[in-house]
Amino acid sequence: MRRGRRPKWMINVAEERVNILFNRAQEELNLNRDRSNRYVQMALDISKKYNLKIDTTWNRRYCKNCHKFLQPGVNCQVRLKNSRVEIKCQECGKIRRIPYTREKKVKRRRKIEFHTIKKGHNE
Repeated sequence: MRRGRRPKWMINVAEERVNILFNRAQEELNLNRDRSNRYVQMALDISKKYNLKIDTTWNRRYCKNCHKFLQPGVNCQVRLKNSRVEIKCQECGKIRRIPYTREKKVKRRRKIEFHTIKKGHNE
């Protein structure tokens, strides 16, 4: 084992733990918010220790500023403005803006391809 590297099995266990903690945070949000936020903090600590990238399903579910678990309608607002998703944390007031122009471009390309293929068959 090289210096600074961790074995694959250790990284797999850490990924499982992070997923378990985020699942528990989601379950505990309505019952005990402090415990839910603690689970998020523990998952972030594990991911930092093992240098893991957090799964995309959980990446937008916590506030990057105050590290609280976010549930739309409970402690965050989700809005669509100017080709981006705005997620506002009700705990700290931080707004996270995520562009979705890539999805629009893909949709436009498919539409153009569909019409060019359709014209090609008619001629």
